[in-house]
Amino acid sequence: MDAVSSVLTTQTVVAFGLGACLVGLVAVLIAVIRRRNAGGAVDEAVLDAVRFMSDSQVELRRGLDQDAADKITSRLLRLLRCVAIGITDREGALLSWDGEANDHYVDLVDPIGVAIRKKRNEIVSHNKVPCNHKGTCRMRTAVIVPLLVEEEVEAVLIVVGRTRGRHIVKMADVAARIVTNPLEAARLEKARHELQQAEIKALRAQISPHFVYNALNTISSLIRTDPEEARELLQDFADFTRYCFRVEGTYTTLSDELRNIDRYLTIEGARYGSRLNVRLKIAPEVQSVVVPFLLIQPLVENAVKHGISKKPSGGTITVVAQDIGNEAEISVEDDGVGMDPALLEDMRNSRGSAHIGLAGINHRMKQVYQDRYSLMVETAVGAGMKVTMRVPKFVKAVRPDMPGYGESAPTRRASSSSRSGAALGS
Repeated sequence: MDAVSSVLTTQTVVAFGLGACLVGLVAVLIAVIRRRNAGGAVDEAVLDAVRFMSDSQVELRRGLDQDAADKITSRLLRLLRCVAIGITDREGALLSWDGEANDHYVDLVDPIGVAIRKKRNEIVSHNKVPCNHKGTCRMRTAVIVPLLVEEEVEAVLIVVGRTRGRHIVKMADVAARIVTNPLEAARLEKARHELQQAEIKALRAQISPHFVYNALNTISSLIRTDPEEARELLQDFADFTRYCFRVEGTYTTLSDELRNIDRYLTIEGARYGSRLNVRLKIAPEVQSVVVPFLLIQPLVENAVKHGISKKPSGGTITVVAQDIGNEAEISVEDDGVGMDPALLEDMRNSRGSAHIGLAGINHRMKQVYQDRYSLMVETAVGAGMKVTMRVPKFVKAVRPDMPGYGESAPTRRASSSSRSGAALGS
């Protein structure tokens, strides 16, 4: 989890860098445009430049494909008012060409290959290529720029101009950086998604094998004595594992997460009998709040495994979700054995905490909600533990992508208690 957090922190820094770079590119591009336009044409050209950069962010969000390449070449041609614009893939295969002089593309194949291999610009003068229209051909220079993302060639931009000299080279460089920025953002988005999936796989791996074994053992023991109860528990177990081990899904609704927690506690209740009591108090207003998948279930498993199971007389698990304006507050409390609050800092910094999931969940909350939100842990030896989190009701780009479960978790009255407290990961 620490590795995932550090990588995402790096991504955040890079994202800010990309934004700053775009601001600089706007200034450079405006300077280039001002040299080539006068009077009222300048304002229109600047507007076109800003519009192009905004549109390219959207077009290239998922990477460079045929459709995105066509739109980029068309818009760049209008913006730069050059002879032609071309884009190839990372192997040098042409994706799109807009403008004139397309018969000269074959003359650029070898220089494109050199630009890819050496990861450097190649400048091709019209005087160096064969042409049957020497007197009328508008091409004077072709600038070939490899688009590098993390030091690897992602694509190649070709700018064909009607002039020679530094101006066309500078214009090609600026255009290339404009196109590269959203490609870098697309790469970061892909990496972020892959990290989220890896994180969920890690959470699934933390679901105790002992729970699976004990659940099946409990069900098998009831088959003869109470077959109806065994059948219902087996259905709960099937639904629990189906939810936890789904391939897709980064976010889910609070109602679905709590519904799965109810299944888990039902199964554990059959195992522990009267030693495990459960209280759930869920406000209807927060059931539609979107949260990261498997955010709360590990907290409940911690409460059972490290709190109640180690207390000979057993105890009570209390789960509360309440509405507090623009946020939802969720707490998982047990009156089990508890722990020394001084150990919380060591647990926060540990890669392998005995209380599985606490440090990882805290990191996940910071990744999704930034530093405004983290876990609050209250505990004392012999007095149990209470873990509280607050999540915003609405977050941009955070939406449920899990199939819905029709039933909501039941509502019972929750209890409260007072203990010494400490913030986890503040």
